[in-house]
Amino acid sequence: MNSFSPRPSQQNILRYNGGRLGIAAVPGAGKTHILSALAAQLIQNKQLQDGQEILIVTLVNSAVDNFENRIKGFFDNPLTALYKYRVRTLHGLAHDIVREKPASVSLDERFTIIDEREASFIRREAVSAWLATNSFDDYLDPALDSSKLDWVKRSQLPNLLDSLANAFIRSAKDRLLTPESLRAKLDNSASPLPLAELGYAIYSDYQRALAYRGAVDFDDLIRLALTLLQNDADYLERLRYRYPFILEDEAQDSSLSQQKILELLSGEHGNWVRVGDPNQAIFETFTTANPDLLRNFIATNHNADMPESGRSQPAVIALANHLIDWVMNSHPELQARTALSLPHIAPVPAGYEPVNPPDNPEGIKLIGKKFTPDEEINNITKSVKGYLDSFAENEIKPTIAILVPRNARGVEVIEALKKKNIEVIELISSTSTTRAAAGSLNYLLAYLADPQSARKLSKAYEVWRRDWREEVEKAEFVKVVSGLIQRVYEVENFIAPNQAEDWLATISESEADEVIQELNEFRVTVRRWLNAVTLPIDQLILTLAQDVFTETPDLALAHKLAFVLRKAADDHNDWRLPELTAELAVIAKNERRFIGFSEDDSGFDPERHRGKVAVTTMHRAKGLEWDRVYLMSVNSYDFPSGTPNDNFISEKWFIRQGLNMEAEALAQLTALESNSEYDWYEEGKATFESRLGYIKERLRLFYVGITRAKKELIVTWNSGRQSDATPSLALSELLGWWEAQR
Repeated sequence: MNSFSPRPSQQNILRYNGGRLGIAAVPGAGKTHILSALAAQLIQNKQLQDGQEILIVTLVNSAVDNFENRIKGFFDNPLTALYKYRVRTLHGLAHDIVREKPASVSLDERFTIIDEREASFIRREAVSAWLATNSFDDYLDPALDSSKLDWVKRSQLPNLLDSLANAFIRSAKDRLLTPESLRAKLDNSASPLPLAELGYAIYSDYQRALAYRGAVDFDDLIRLALTLLQNDADYLERLRYRYPFILEDEAQDSSLSQQKILELLSGEHGNWVRVGDPNQAIFETFTTANPDLLRNFIATNHNADMPESGRSQPAVIALANHLIDWVMNSHPELQARTALSLPHIAPVPAGYEPVNPPDNPEGIKLIGKKFTPDEEINNITKSVKGYLDSFAENEIKPTIAILVPRNARGVEVIEALKKKNIEVIELISSTSTTRAAAGSLNYLLAYLADPQSARKLSKAYEVWRRDWREEVEKAEFVKVVSGLIQRVYEVENFIAPNQAEDWLATISESEADEVIQELNEFRVTVRRWLNAVTLPIDQLILTLAQDVFTETPDLALAHKLAFVLRKAADDHNDWRLPELTAELAVIAKNERRFIGFSEDDSGFDPERHRGKVAVTTMHRAKGLEWDRVYLMSVNSYDFPSGTPNDNFISEKWFIRQGLNMEAEALAQLTALESNSEYDWYEEGKATFESRLGYIKERLRLFYVGITRAKKELIVTWNSGRQSDATPSLALSELLGWWEAQR
């Protein structure tokens, strides 16, 4: 049985015996542990009747297993708790609710759920259809010259409208708006709302495509579950009996419709415990999450704090607490002062576990020096190497992480670390290994889809000899042969010549024997590839992989890629090799999250990778901790504060007046729903308000980054690609304050 000695704030929560309770828990406070202990206590105290379960709701799938294992640990015989609790993600819970009565929300008994990959494909098709028959010129910068305008429309606009459509559709579903109800509101609108019309058109096409497939997406699950509970009182009562206690983790990331589901299930006077940290709400930009929902719940119900954290040494805690104080009391943008809130983090009291690392102010290094982006990477890689080299071979190595604001920056860091032969754990959207393996196979498929292209054949040859690139002499040889292949006038005369027209025979006198032999060997391989083109895509991928990969990880990745492409082929019967090649290119370019190539952020255990360097975004680092943490690129571009010179990533240079198109579209959606003059749409207002929301979220992201560090924290900034970025305002404040403390 789990030996658990709750700390004072945890003891307070274990006194809970019913009703609503809101808990603000600081980073490292042990939210999962205390909710597991509370669930076990309620079971042990025989608070359940026959057919009842404690419902535990969390954010990600990996946390489900974590909860189940912890709860079982509180029982000498875990079977005594069997069927007395249920752990679900919010989407998993919604699926349970809908699956029990699908006909009530007009779904077939065998409805399917599409993943994000397929949802993205369907949405992009709807965007392309809209662009084919409509113009977006009214929102483009009129100063664009014709060549730039053409490039923007071809290369930039589809991505922008896809992002706009994604935000619009998700928000519409969170508000329970169907395309039909949205159309009715648009028809009754007193003023034209062109972005809402655009959003409606794409939303309508998107939902038709889902209906054709007999499918729903993840947001539909939430919408339909809420609709079902609102419209079926008998079913709701049955579920309320089934789940007499609801314990919710990571509640700061809940959306309005998700909150309404739990509100209905618990009932007005039911038992609902919500635990979260509004200071760690860092997903607003990407989802419909709203941390103010938890803040309001805590303010209007019985509440408790969990301020004690055994994660960080006192100097790190002091730094994080000062950031809270400065934001709340002194941030120059008054409306940004609500970004962070109390409680402060407190060390674990003496006599309780875990014990905080010893105080070491020297472990905090806030670097005020101006670096270029390349200089910042070079200095950090040197620091990491020197730090690792300072440990004896048999000495226990520390856990280390480099946290970046964006994936692209992480890729650059990973490449620099590998050049110094530093072992890297990649926790970005797709690892460099994935990109390299996918990219190699993509070059081969690209040639097979266009077998008359000498350029693509040349690239295929370089992939075939990818293992030679580390040796200078062999790499030079590959370069020579690749250059020869590029000059083949008719590829067929090389691959499958007749006697009179063999390109290889025409160069044999002028090239060395080893070059001729190399070209002959490659020709035999290419013929085998061309004969395999008639195979199903997964078998073709595996055939190619056997010829170009020798390392076990690459072969394992090829199997995963084969599976993904086979699923894509099954989903799209009309796709042929060119379309499947394009799909693989998307994966290779890191434009789509490719699940399965890195451990889930919440399932990753830094302790298993001591002496190696984890590279991840600050978003994905949430819930994790390391002995030494580097925070990179803490500048005014990645962490704007509202000064006149700040740039905002969501405001595209080719859009007139710097409008944030996602924000403007959502503001038009809000105007449709409201009868209030205050909420009526005024162009530009939403862009300004979105800046404020982004500033607040980035302050919380900085706080999350700081609180990942257990013993040592190094923070740097760079001047950006345009050399005009400055240290973020929050970093400048901490630099001054920290110097004053010393």
